[in-house]
Amino acid sequence: MPTNNTTPNDQAADANAGGCAITLNINGQDRALTVEPRVTLLDALREQLLLTGTKKGCDHGQCGACTVHINGERRLACLTLAVMQQGQKITTIEGLAEENALHPLQQAFIRHDGFQCGFCTSGQIMSAAALLREGHARTEEEIRELMSGNLCRCGAYNGIVEAITAVMEASDAALYL
Repeated sequence: MPTNNTTPNDQAADANAGGCAITLNINGQDRALTVEPRVTLLDALREQLLLTGTKKGCDHGQCGACTVHINGERRLACLTLAVMQQGQKITTIEGLAEENALHPLQQAFIRHDGFQCGFCTSGQIMSAAALLREGHARTEEEIRELMSGNLCRCGAYNGIVEAITAVMEASDAALYL
């Protein structure tokens, strides 16, 4: 237990004093931290940068709860080493919205009941945003196939597909580039 005015970030930096000093561009901001070479991007985001919107589900790349964007592409943060991401543009669920307005997908997930417990929601939304940007899905079946790497234990799949379909139909996918 700290006896001075240290923050969790300070404590994490002290614990990793023998690690690698890196700078990550997260949600448009450069963030300096020190990590051991084996630390995943997920753990760096959650434990050192205190960005807890990206969830730790299975920690094996099987559930999609930890989905982030790296240079605009979907990546599983639990399978990605933090030290390998210097110079990359990383976007988490916290950086998806602009200013104080929810992203259209976030609004659609609320409107179409695309979540129940909410644990998988950030990964689902991040995957859906990339799916729209990729432009490969045109039908509900294609959406289901291309979102199959994101699991929802509550079974909110119908609402998730409805939310993605609503955003896809309401706007040009180029808006999400």
